[in-house]
Amino acid sequence: MAIEAKLEAPVLVVDDDPKIQTLVSTYLQREGLGVITASDGAIALEEIRRARPRLVVLDLMLPGLDGMSLLRQLRQESDVPVLILSARGSTPDRVYGITEGADDYLGKPFSPAELVVRVKAILRRSTSDARAGVSDAILHHGDLTIDLGRRRVRQGDSEVSLTAAELRILSALIAARGRVLSRQQLQDALYEEAVGAALDRTIDVHIGRLRAKLGDDPRRPRYVATVRGGGYRAAEQ
Repeated sequence: MAIEAKLEAPVLVVDDDPKIQTLVSTYLQREGLGVITASDGAIALEEIRRARPRLVVLDLMLPGLDGMSLLRQLRQESDVPVLILSARGSTPDRVYGITEGADDYLGKPFSPAELVVRVKAILRRSTSDARAGVSDAILHHGDLTIDLGRRRVRQGDSEVSLTAAELRILSALIAARGRVLSRQQLQDALYEEAVGAALDRTIDVHIGRLRAKLGDDPRRPRYVATVRGGGYRAAEQ
């Protein structure tokens, strides 16, 4: 296992193909990111608990504990951002990966440059969300309280666990104060620069997962309303 010492938490690259490990690590290290690697799911889980990485780049087809099982287990104990990098790149596979808690999904074969852009976008939004705590930014919508600094969402007296992408989308909708945000605008809230061909259903999947976590009925929305042909907005209270 190759480990590069960095002051900041590293990015964990999980793939059983040494060539992919080397390729991804090289491009990320060129951006000044520390990188650690793992070749199977069990080792990856140990590294996540030990090193507390900033982000996980995760292959799905791993020996032993496969990537999807690792993602499910990880989501029970951590909100670390996860970017799936897999040869299983069909639309149903991508939708399923995001539904299970991934923040982004890139199919193989892939462009290393696009991978870097996506990684930097995820890290940028995670960092900006954390820095929001300097001003103690808190949003309210009905019985929802969103503490952007601590990246925590409370629904009444209960805490709701959201991925970084779900938190970003929910925050954007509430901050818009009832204005309709198109899917492209919500995509822009996740990626601040072009990332190539976007998955059409990515935002819809994030919204569906967000609604499920909040117990929000799209027919009688309390939090997220669909605007036919337009996009989404925060539901009226």
